[in-house]
Amino acid sequence: MTYGCIGRRLPHSFSKEIHQKLGPENYDLIELEPEDVEPFLQKKDFKAINVTIPYKETVIPYLTYISETAAAIGAVNTVVNHGGELYGFNTDCAGLTALIQRNVDDLTGKKALVLGTGGTAKTAVYTLKTLGAAEVYKVSRNPKGEGVVSYEDAKSLHADAFLIVNATPVGMFPKIDESPLDLARFASLGAAIDAVYNPLRTRFVLEAHRLGLRAEGGLYMLVEQAVRAYELFHLTTLPQGTTERVYKEILANKENVVLVGMPGCGKSAIARLLAGRTGREALDTDKLVFLNEGRRPADVIREDGEKAFRDFETEAVREVSSRSGVVIATGGGAVLREENVRLLKMNGRIYFRDRPIDCIRPTPTRPLSADPEALKKRYEERLPLYIAAADETVDTGDDLQAAVDEIERRHFS
Repeated sequence: MTYGCIGRRLPHSFSKEIHQKLGPENYDLIELEPEDVEPFLQKKDFKAINVTIPYKETVIPYLTYISETAAAIGAVNTVVNHGGELYGFNTDCAGLTALIQRNVDDLTGKKALVLGTGGTAKTAVYTLKTLGAAEVYKVSRNPKGEGVVSYEDAKSLHADAFLIVNATPVGMFPKIDESPLDLARFASLGAAIDAVYNPLRTRFVLEAHRLGLRAEGGLYMLVEQAVRAYELFHLTTLPQGTTERVYKEILANKENVVLVGMPGCGKSAIARLLAGRTGREALDTDKLVFLNEGRRPADVIREDGEKAFRDFETEAVREVSSRSGVVIATGGGAVLREENVRLLKMNGRIYFRDRPIDCIRPTPTRPLSADPEALKKRYEERLPLYIAAADETVDTGDDLQAAVDEIERRHFS
């Protein structure tokens, strides 16, 4: 091994993909059990490594040198082997600084809360104080030590916090339905940051968006810290703008294209065309319901009622939303459930295909829009929901190819 990342579980790590965009060197993901860390570090059979959960503190005793920032934080995420001597650094601080500054104009004099007490939480506390926060408290389910409060105290005594940083793994894939805190309790909140990057937008981040707050997951932080680590690996300085370039490339590659709109508006056709053009896989929630249940959606509705179909549809939405880098065509009524929209937004960007209603033909195979009157009623009911759910509206009239071109331009450029 020459370069790489060590951690206990790395099946969903983006680090290898990011480093491959920074340089041509091999970069490996190495999963180690706790008892394997010491032999690995003593062998020193690497030029440089990144360190992730749960070993950012474990590696410290094996270092000859530790940077001032890493020592102050008490966590190391980058180790460089210089002639058999191990040098430790913390580039997470630079990554988190960049992420916070994208979402907060000025922290001077503000109160901030950090959820968690591990290595990432230590980095967050140090970073927030460096950025000028007047008060910073760690929040833990087992509060011990100075500056650590319980979740109940956070909600009652520190409800005036301006920024909350989630430095726990709560909300990380596959437990995507979890959120560490109810943000609605914090009336003075201006922004929320989540160190988790898989999914791209956790429930914590999406709840902040729903409340009108500036909020972002950890992908930008991950890219920035990787850029700084790469510079330490190779004793070089990468060109200005490298982080932004790589971040946009990774986001475009990972983020799903999600299509919503009325039945018959062309979502499935657009998904197939766009998938064929970009080399992505096209997924269709109605088809997935058929595959899972052995019945067409229309038959499920006729035989078991609409609620039964909506339940099956939500299962299908959950399944496709766990994927990344795919094109998803949803059923016309997928937006009727807030849960579906939240799931789709976690890893996706939602495009509303707004096709004129007079260009959509009712068909008897769709029992909820089988005639012109029913179709019009569905359109009037759902239009506000489509608009509210969508990140982008694509209005290209009846031109299917133009819709494909427009979505590709917006998503990938």
